[in-house]
Amino acid sequence: MPEQAKFKPLKRLLLERSLVSPKQWEECLEQHRHSGKSVGKILVELGIIPEEALLQAVANQARMEIINLERAEIDKAALDKVPASVAQVYNIMPVKLQGNTLTVAISDPLNLEFLDDLRFTVGCNIQPAVAPEDQIQEKINQHYNLEKQSIPELVNQIKTKQIKVPLRAKQSKFKSEELQELAAQAPVVKLLNLIILEGIRDKASDIHFEPFADEFKIRYRIDGQCIEAASPPKDLDLALASRIKVMANLDVAETRLPQDGRILTNIGGKKVDLRVSTLPTVFGESIVMRILDKSVVSLSLDQVGLGEEDKTNLRKLIQRPNGIVVVTGPTGSGKTTTLYSCLKEINKTELKIITAEDPVEYDISGIMQINTKPKIGLTFAKCLRHILRQDPDVIMVGEIRDKETAEIAIQATLTGHLVFSTLHTNDAPGAITRLLDMGIAPFLITSTLSASLAQRLLRTICPDCKEPYQPTEKELSQVGLTKAQANGKKFYRGKGCKSCKNLGYKGRVGIFEFFVLDDELISLILQRKSAQVLKEAAAKKGMRSLREAGLQKIYQGLTTFEELISQTQAFV
Repeated sequence: MPEQAKFKPLKRLLLERSLVSPKQWEECLEQHRHSGKSVGKILVELGIIPEEALLQAVANQARMEIINLERAEIDKAALDKVPASVAQVYNIMPVKLQGNTLTVAISDPLNLEFLDDLRFTVGCNIQPAVAPEDQIQEKINQHYNLEKQSIPELVNQIKTKQIKVPLRAKQSKFKSEELQELAAQAPVVKLLNLIILEGIRDKASDIHFEPFADEFKIRYRIDGQCIEAASPPKDLDLALASRIKVMANLDVAETRLPQDGRILTNIGGKKVDLRVSTLPTVFGESIVMRILDKSVVSLSLDQVGLGEEDKTNLRKLIQRPNGIVVVTGPTGSGKTTTLYSCLKEINKTELKIITAEDPVEYDISGIMQINTKPKIGLTFAKCLRHILRQDPDVIMVGEIRDKETAEIAIQATLTGHLVFSTLHTNDAPGAITRLLDMGIAPFLITSTLSASLAQRLLRTICPDCKEPYQPTEKELSQVGLTKAQANGKKFYRGKGCKSCKNLGYKGRVGIFEFFVLDDELISLILQRKSAQVLKEAAAKKGMRSLREAGLQKIYQGLTTFEELISQTQAFV
């Protein structure tokens, strides 16, 4: 089998065989950017290339046979060799076991990074063959009882079977090879795969693995809230940590220092990016796995939750050749998603766009993206200074943290660049105060800043258990409403169901406060007026506050008073 590095890119392969035209490829590439689906899958779905022709082209290049799973006989010994969670995580189907060689069906022969990990997991040689993705999924569902697999059941099986794993207290005595063997235990592999699968199914943003003195907790962050899953036995913390490190290509034996890694995997036909961070604690290593799934996040200004007027005004601003647009809000409020949506809106061949991020969360085709590395001196300010030498048209700097970064961003826009960035402030006018506090002169702010956009994310009511209800006078007063103002309006809440894990909420929507500079506001900024004065002046001109934007979402039946109060209580 040839090395993967020698494979031709799919685009070149298909163009050389006249299977697609350059225009068709670009159209599919654009859909790939929005959906996260593979370009090959989109080509087949649009009917541009028959699936058989696509598979034949890539299989020939990889020198693999094509297998028809509808007619193939599945060997039970092969099934027993690969747990269901492994099959689903890697999107493979075991077909036959001959001696120490396992034949597995894969759908993407140009992406073979996982084969070494699979070989290590199942303990035998792997012979890949190519099969259509839908056939693989159909066979996985047919031969594995996926519905009955759950973390609590597997945890219970591990506890009752008393599977022997070394205690965490002795971990300093382990060699790297021993830790790798520990990570390859079937129950460990199966449990971690189930944890990841459940996190992706529930659209979690993060998975937390937390060791304590007498217990080991696993928690998911779903819609901004941490939800606890079944707790595995305490003795499994080292095994699971080692397994995660193996998958993320981290140093398995290093438990004294923090590490960062990345797992790129294909789950259920979707490419998922898992960012791994380890942190040594008193009772073991705390690990957080961030899930970046393009199919969940829609990088589009039409989907983030902006009102029509704000959306129109923002689109006008981002079409300008220069100026600074700042998005403000706390960590986890969706600032990066909004900035990415702006960049995707203007991402055209004629514009050179460069970003400096900490870290890069989503890879966007056509945009140069840089990971800052403060430990080695690659700060936002240093990145920004060197980006300006790369002849960009548009720049995004992840965050303006200090005066130096702010000054370079201002210099960039004064020399004809459009700049996007973020600030940590409570509201949109607060961005002005923050820049003044950094030591930026008012005249520089007014001559470069186009607008600031504050945002929050509110959990939306679960559609499966949504019910009408009458809010209390206390709830009304907390958001500044009287009984008379609420009269005639309908309000809803979620009572809790299986679909939303009895939380009453499912998904989130953005609310925004859009502060656009005009002559009057510029005059007030030059006079160094407070953020409150700026806010009152902007409100008279029609700026809707975060609280008012949230009320609109309540009137639309999307969220609740409880959620609005929790996210905007700083303004009360």
